[in-house]
Amino acid sequence: MKLLTCFLIVFMFSCQSLPENNMSASLIPATSTASFTGSTDAVPNERKSVTDESVVPVTTIPGASVILAKKQVPILCYHQIRDWKPTDSKISKEYIVPPAAFATQMRMLADSGYHTITPDQLYAYLTSGAALPSKPIMLSFDDTDLDQYTVGYPEMKKYGFKGVFFIMTVSLGRPHYMSREQVRTLSDEGNTIGSHTWDHHNVKKYAGSDWITQLDKPTRQLEQITGKNIRYFAYPFGLWNTAAFPELKKRGFVAAFQLNEKPDQTDPLYCIRRIIVPGTWNGSALNQWIRRDF
Repeated sequence: MKLLTCFLIVFMFSCQSLPENNMSASLIPATSTASFTGSTDAVPNERKSVTDESVVPVTTIPGASVILAKKQVPILCYHQIRDWKPTDSKISKEYIVPPAAFATQMRMLADSGYHTITPDQLYAYLTSGAALPSKPIMLSFDDTDLDQYTVGYPEMKKYGFKGVFFIMTVSLGRPHYMSREQVRTLSDEGNTIGSHTWDHHNVKKYAGSDWITQLDKPTRQLEQITGKNIRYFAYPFGLWNTAAFPELKKRGFVAAFQLNEKPDQTDPLYCIRRIIVPGTWNGSALNQWIRRDF
């Protein structure tokens, strides 16, 4: 537990800035208060023009106790997939996963009989009891880093794995980050694209037009890129509060993902748990953690 706490602290510290692109809160444009053109009273189960047929329509969401009683599906969270640099701190190396380590982890998952699932499959399982494949697991990726596309995804494809990529739209097309075309390719090839805000601001601090800047505009942009509804959200730093739930719901998000905190006992779909995979773990260490923690 002490080790996991250290990982989370490091992640929160490291994601507070984007040094390679010198991004900060000052990048929020003065015109960010433009009106949101989508419906503001929509609820998750009434969204129209869903292009992904794998989602199971749910007319009635079961009670929290029903959802919480279900066996958790392991959800892994990755950020950078690259070799360590001399300038990387010892702590940074815990969340920067070298390509060789990532390859070992993916091979272990395949050899151990794990089957990747999409957020739609997870949502259907949690809300309607839809069946999942044996040994289900979800692979998630935050922050739009280019190496997720150039290094991580090719390794996943060797085993037919799919993932969910939570996109921070301010970074699209910048050096070291994915382009719009690469995000579209991931979507076209069966991966899920989710929202990770515009520029990674802490959801707990949102007020007023922040919801437009950080959720509405990025959602519209990602829907234009993929041609699909954006239904899933990952909290920056994994930090969430219940005040965000109604804001997410009225924008059509059906579920949201945090990191390793205990889920909310009244609305668990909006704080689904994930774990960060340290770059120091080999396949065996990852397998042991999955078996113990989920």
